[in-house]
Amino acid sequence: MQPQIAIIGSGFAGLLLGIKLKQSGIDSFTIYEKADRLGGTWRDNVYPGAACDVPAPLYSYSFEPKADWTKKYAEQPEILGYLEHCAVKYGLLPHLRFGVEITEAKFDQATASWQLRSATGESIEARILISACGQLNRPAYPDIPSLQSFSGLTFHSARWPKDVALSERRIAVIGTGASAIQFVPRVAAQAKSVTVFQRSPPWIVPKPDRRYGPLEQTLYKWIPAVQSLRRSSLFATLDLGFFGLRSGSTIHRIAQSLCEKYLRQSVPDEKLRKVLTPNYPAGCKRILISNDYYQALTKPHVSVVTEPIVSAQSEGLVTQDGALHSVDVIIYGTGFRASEFLAPMRIIGRDGRELGEVFSGGAAAYLGITVPRFPNFFVLYGPNTNLGHNSILYMLEAQAHYILSAIKLIRDGKAHYLDVKPEPQRLFREELKQRFHGTVWEADCTSWYKTATGEQTNNWPGLAFSYRLRTRRLNLADYETGR
Repeated sequence: MQPQIAIIGSGFAGLLLGIKLKQSGIDSFTIYEKADRLGGTWRDNVYPGAACDVPAPLYSYSFEPKADWTKKYAEQPEILGYLEHCAVKYGLLPHLRFGVEITEAKFDQATASWQLRSATGESIEARILISACGQLNRPAYPDIPSLQSFSGLTFHSARWPKDVALSERRIAVIGTGASAIQFVPRVAAQAKSVTVFQRSPPWIVPKPDRRYGPLEQTLYKWIPAVQSLRRSSLFATLDLGFFGLRSGSTIHRIAQSLCEKYLRQSVPDEKLRKVLTPNYPAGCKRILISNDYYQALTKPHVSVVTEPIVSAQSEGLVTQDGALHSVDVIIYGTGFRASEFLAPMRIIGRDGRELGEVFSGGAAAYLGITVPRFPNFFVLYGPNTNLGHNSILYMLEAQAHYILSAIKLIRDGKAHYLDVKPEPQRLFREELKQRFHGTVWEADCTSWYKTATGEQTNNWPGLAFSYRLRTRRLNLADYETGR
């Protein structure tokens, strides 16, 4: 008998697992999506200029290459279209339930099943629970006193209003992360003025983007081996980039110098260049790619403010120096609450343990996938599985392979449930802490890679290939099986 499987989220991770289940002959699964459309972060982020910073040949499933990518760095509409194509091609539409937000999941020891509850009060039972919510799904908002007194329009970049008019308006942008450097140039091209409020600047390198011509697309279509070779070479090049995240390494020194050179070339004004120079080593936060962000900041109607915002008034924002910055629109480019995994959903495991409390001191999971006392519960894109140098889809495929192995063990009756033992998890966490030593992530910078206390909860401190090796086989000795 096939176990009933509940997958939460319909982005790259949720669709991937659905496809792998179908390919394994397992049809007893449902993908629950709180929105009215699939796509995850690529459905939500429709701001001007939204694009991936991983080359398109790598930002696709290995088993479903796309020969006709328009550009090397694909933009949001094309990526969303790719996901929709995959859902149709692999027969996932009947398994998708839209408009269902799972708010609570509780493990029932007696039946070894998960009891789920939706926002509308619907009860759902599943033998296996899989979170495919990702790390970048809950927008982070700045805590600005009296913000409600601002009379203009405010919104987060991940909640960009449809048909919003920004032409000839005075725009405030709070934040300078990956999203902001993409939409700021587009906004600056139409706004009357743009004021960028910067807490700490990012390191940026040129974006080696280009369009793929018809000849290249035809070659990829009719000779797939050529595209496969291209994908493999890109992967190897990017994976070796991990060594550039080792403090003091030759590759890191080269990366640092490239960032500094690009800043010098792009920003002639010494005063502005000083403002845009980070005080931390390249890679402590993700190195960003852009060909127009620095250039936009040099325009006469664009300014960068480094004074902290202390309050809001009806006509704008007040900074610590007492200055009032009059604006019509405030856009939050403040990223996501990436370290708060699965929140605000309540996951309650054995003995009434709540995952939010377990993760309160810093999220941790064995191989980034399983957590002790939460049987038959698996996480895709969980703690310490993000990458600062390669494609997350490679990691997701490794995780899906591992989770599928677990599901087959349960399906075949070799385990009543799988609950990772505390000791493997403890050893894995200690290993990670050791592997973070010597990386640029130890430097003093504020990043979504870390918690407020500096705990490294998001990144994988090694080659992506090494993670694939670690997850290629499930060791049943690491788990209680309930038998």
